[in-house]
Amino acid sequence: MTETAPLSETDERALMASIDRWLEKKVAPVAARLEQADEYPAELVADMCEMGLMGALIDPKYGGLGLPAVTYAKIVARISEEWMSLTGVFNSHLMMALIVQKFGTEAQKDHWLPLFATGALRGGVALTEPDAGTDLQAIRATARRVGDRYVINGAKMWITNAIEGDVLAVLAKTDPQAQPRHRGISLFIVQTREPAAGGDVQGVTRGRRLPKLGYRGVDTGEIAFSDCAVDADLALIGGEEGMGFVMATGGLELGRVNVAARGVGIARRALKEAVAYAQIRHTMGKPIAQHQAIQLKLGEMASKTRAAELLVEDAARAYDRGGRVDMEAGMAKWFATETAFEVATEAMRIHGAYGYSKEFPIERLYRDAPLLMIGEGTNEMQRIIIARQLIARNPV
Repeated sequence: MTETAPLSETDERALMASIDRWLEKKVAPVAARLEQADEYPAELVADMCEMGLMGALIDPKYGGLGLPAVTYAKIVARISEEWMSLTGVFNSHLMMALIVQKFGTEAQKDHWLPLFATGALRGGVALTEPDAGTDLQAIRATARRVGDRYVINGAKMWITNAIEGDVLAVLAKTDPQAQPRHRGISLFIVQTREPAAGGDVQGVTRGRRLPKLGYRGVDTGEIAFSDCAVDADLALIGGEEGMGFVMATGGLELGRVNVAARGVGIARRALKEAVAYAQIRHTMGKPIAQHQAIQLKLGEMASKTRAAELLVEDAARAYDRGGRVDMEAGMAKWFATETAFEVATEAMRIHGAYGYSKEFPIERLYRDAPLLMIGEGTNEMQRIIIARQLIARNPV
């Protein structure tokens, strides 16, 4: 992976200002209603396509913005302050796109990336199965070569953009008997819908849109493949079998930076709401912000939020320098998401009964935060990854 140049301060400020205007004008007025109804934000997704967010990290020669991860993380954190679910729509899509950009053949890049950059085809990464989450080597989906095509069979679940999207990067076994297991796993770009025709391609069955505690609005669903045939040259990423596990785990690094940035956004908004409420809520003749018990909470919340910001920035800069960033991304993901949950919980306690009310944003932040500790690799796994990398980088 080559190093990504940073944006100029002026360009980044202008970009963030445009994001702020959109959030204020279009997102803030509807976020609570759409989230509570668990309604897909079709108009806002169209806006994100128009703003170029579907191509945020895609090379400009394919029509993308080519943003550095540092700027991308700032965008994710800012949008998450207003409504975290929106970031899932383009993050899953970009994980898929960057796998093609990093590992795909030239023909695959030329074919897929321009469509991904504009959002003409939107999708995500289909890794997880009912019995395969953290242990990706346990997948059961298969892909069998038949002439110039691969035939894919299997089911995936907990897939973002599975219902509303048009294409997925699907992890499947091309050699179920391979040892070690990862050598028999490949990754395929599978178009699930033909937008022009308006229907699903043959062999694709979309299942349930899964009901969730938080992260509502964005579709998280089940999808099944039954003798779904795909063009071998365009579908098998990199044109070589057995490389899918490496591609998928490498793609998760960006996902972890994204999820960590979401944690920063959740923590920031919860802290902001708590600081404001503590100054207007009075008990015993004074604002609760003047009570030492509340000050202790706010001091810790603010410090942890700032530490999370810096860890995410550190991970994003490491990503931009190129190479693997398992430890940096793991540190940011673990700390920022645990912080998001802690700060959202403390903000709810500061709000008292009002924090439990749907009239205030705190209850949504409180429901959104737990997902971050689970998604893109559990936080338990992140600590193991950090430790292993720490030892590997500091041999005795």
